This record gives sequence, C-alpha cells and structure tokens, in this order.
Amino acid sequence: MMTLPWLDLPLVWAGLIAFAVLAYVVMDGFDLGTGILFAVEHEAHDRDTMVNTIAPVWDGNETWLVLGGGGLFAVFPLAYAVIMPALYPAIIGMLLALVFRGVAFEFRFRAQSRGGRATWDFAFAGGSTVAALCQGLTLGGILQGVHVEGRAYAGGWWDWLTPFTVLCGVAVVVGYALLGATWLVWRTEGALQRRCYKHAGRLGALTLTAIGAVSIWTPMLNAGFAHRWFGWPGLALTSPVPVLVALLAAGFFYGLARRHHLTPFLCALGWFVLGFAGLGISLFPHIVPPSITIWDAAAPPASQAFLLVGAVVLVPIILAYTGYAYWVFRGKVQPDAGYH
Repeated sequence: MMTLPWLDLPLVWAGLIAFAVLAYVVMDGFDLGTGILFAVEHEAHDRDTMVNTIAPVWDGNETWLVLGGGGLFAVFPLAYAVIMPALYPAIIGMLLALVFRGVAFEFRFRAQSRGGRATWDFAFAGGSTVAALCQGLTLGGILQGVHVEGRAYAGGWWDWLTPFTVLCGVAVVVGYALLGATWLVWRTEGALQRRCYKHAGRLGALTLTAIGAVSIWTPMLNAGFAHRWFGWPGLALTSPVPVLVALLAAGFFYGLARRHHLTPFLCALGWFVLGFAGLGISLFPHIVPPSITIWDAAAPPASQAFLLVGAVVLVPIILAYTGYAYWVFRGKVQPDAGYH
C-alpha cells in the first residue's frame, strides 16, 4: 500500500477530524439549541413549528459526529484509547441523551394525548440539554489535561469533573441555545420569531460572558497554553481573535436591533468558529494534552493512507447532500404549511 511519504498524514487527518467536529458543532448545535428552547416555549403549535424547522436536517447533522468519532478511533487509536476511559461518564451521557432525544423527536408527533405529547416534549428538551452539557464537559475534560502513564489513562473515574469542566458544559448549553434562537429567527415568522429575537439578545450576552470566562481560564490550565496564547509567534495568531469576536458582537446586536433575519445567526456561528480556532491554537500539536501529540497517537502510515482514500470520496458526498438538503428546505416555516 502506498504510504504517501510526501504528505504529513497525521496532520491531514487531524485537519479532517477537526473539520468534522466543527461541522457537527455548528450544524447540530442549532438543532440541539432548538430543543433546549422548549424549556421557554410552551405552546404546542410553536413547538411543532420549532421542530419542523429542523426535521429535514437534524439526523444528517449528526453524520459529522460519526465521522469525527470514527476517524479518531481509526486514525488516532492511542488518543481514542486514552480519551474514552478518561471521559466515559460524559461521553456515555451524551450518547444516551442523543438517543433519547431522537426517540422523542419521532414519537412526539405520534402521541395521542396531550399528556403524552408533553412527556415526549420534556424528553426532547431534556435530551437536548443533557447532550449539550455533556459535550461541554467532554471539551473541558480534554482541555484541562488527561493523566497518562506509559500509553494508558492513569487517572480516576471522576477526574474530568471540575469547576472548569462545569463552566465549559454550561457555556456550550448557553451557546447552543443561542444558535437555536438565531436559527428560529431566520426560519420562523410572527410571534414566535419576535420572542426568539428577545431570547437571542439575552443568550448573546450570556454567550459572550461565557466565551470571556473560558478564554481567561484556559491559559491558566498549563504553561503550554499560556505560551501559545501570549508568546511569540503565537501572539500573532491569537491577537486577532478577541478583535474579531468584538466585531461579530457589534454585528450581532446591530442585526437584532434592525430585525435582520440571517445576520444574528451568522454572527453566532462566527463566535463558534473563532472559539474552535482558539481551541486549536491551545491544543496543537497535542491531541491529548499535555503529553500525546497527533504524531504519537497516529495509526501506521499505510492505514492512514488507505482510510484517506475513503475520506476523499465520502466527505464531498456528505457535503453535497447536506448542501442540497439545506437548499431544498431554505424558506420560512409556518405552523400548518411547513416550508414555503
């Protein structure tokens, strides 16, 4: 099997997996956020409209989670073998919540009684919230570092649960709720849209606060993070990040004030992209901080090259059908008429 010696395969695969994770966050983030907002939207017809905005795309969005997790298992098996036991409770909680949420999504429309519909609505909201919380806990657990001895996890069952990981979990819940609110501003109209403008304003302020808190805390976790953020040449990469966050904040609140439909959603997505870029700056070249790099964790070059052939074929197909689905279902959603 050709190993492509001219290509840094671990770096290529790290980029592909990072792209898959980012695609999952920005796409599944708004439909998890839509479920989280069930906590403040209680009218049955409004909840139906909210669900209908994500019905054509929600399951396709989770394709990126499968790609990211499968890629980690196949290409970086050492990282997978360390991260999983280090974060079992959070990862299992996320997966169970996603399953529970998916079941609730399908069965809420089949409930014959009002009480049955309310039960599935609660399950949908709860599954969305728990999935988002566990994703934030997982992120925080990786960022704060994993205790490794030799080539195995050497920590305890609850090492991942700290004030920092709880902050990350809450930040992700708030951020996803913001994406859900701005998505509904874009996709709905009438009274529901007006309420989502208000939700987005409050959640935008909370999200900016959470971004600031996590950004201040992260460089304090270890000296390597601090050096990458404040040392040279890392400072040249990191210094534009807060400026861009501030510019997007100005665009976000201007769009809300002017009642723009799409601008708030795009600005909220921009915050997530910048946050993801900051995460990459903090972690690189480690895949399991503070000790395992992407090259340490990589599978044999022949395996990486073989899998890359499949990725080169599959990723464009996934992008094509995802783009087509969003294009077909691109209008506003009315309570009884669906997309128009």
